[in-house]
Amino acid sequence: MNPLVSIIIPTYNRTDYLKLTLESVINQTYPNIEIIVVDDGSTNDNNRVLCNQYAKVNYYMIKNSGGPATPRNYGFKKSNGQYIAFLDDDDLWQPNKLTEQVKILENNLEFGLVHCYCDVIDKYGKLTGKSIGRPKRLDDKHGDVRYKMIGNWTLKMPTPLIRRSVVDSIGLFNVNIPSALEDVEFWTRCSFYTKFYYLDKSLALYRVHKDNISATKQKYVDLPLHLKQIIDNEIKSENISKTEYKILLNNICKSQAKHINISCLKTFLNLNKLNPFWMINFRLLKVIVKRVIT
Repeated sequence: MNPLVSIIIPTYNRTDYLKLTLESVINQTYPNIEIIVVDDGSTNDNNRVLCNQYAKVNYYMIKNSGGPATPRNYGFKKSNGQYIAFLDDDDLWQPNKLTEQVKILENNLEFGLVHCYCDVIDKYGKLTGKSIGRPKRLDDKHGDVRYKMIGNWTLKMPTPLIRRSVVDSIGLFNVNIPSALEDVEFWTRCSFYTKFYYLDKSLALYRVHKDNISATKQKYVDLPLHLKQIIDNEIKSENISKTEYKILLNNICKSQAKHINISCLKTFLNLNKLNPFWMINFRLLKVIVKRVIT
């Protein structure tokens, strides 16, 4: 029998988008799935009515938390799948998404997750001609990506399929950090536990519209501080060496420096928190100067 895949969809007051998302999941060519919709306290009953129309959909309503981390965690605890996928209520999947990704994980046991890039659609579902998540060099997002990933890139939420065992090992989404940062922090933690399999195909559609949580760039200024917490925990657990810690911290400081154009004061304050000696790093200073000039 095919392994069960659990799809966890957090939602809030977006029934029209949710319907399209559910259709893209139900129309998957991979059959053995369970769909878990966790409503983060919507102000009406529209999502419940919609979900009750689908036999495969399990609907849960929780108290509003203000972000996707809590409903994702709730959905995971309700899930039974060997493989887990997190899908936002405004994104879509190509019909063969799960079929291709399950096959990869079944045949490559050393990889804890598989991901890909996605095409961008507008609020009406029309392709924009843009894609996100596709690297210039495929090796940058394949294999042991700890040093390449941290502070540089993350996985787009509609693309990964992850083994349940990985989530059990690293823990759930961090509910104590701002919304829009929790997914970056989660996938970064994953990179310290397992190898990533990158599939160079677009198997998902990422919707860009004015209500995207990630549209607020200001929130990302503090992201490097949360990434530092990850490597602090890794060195305390003796999972990385002091040399590896320095390399990773340098990557995080570079990512912080790139926020200079968003918030100059906050960037400098955070750099001091990350590394009080950052000013003697010539390469870091070059990043700041380049950002200011451009």
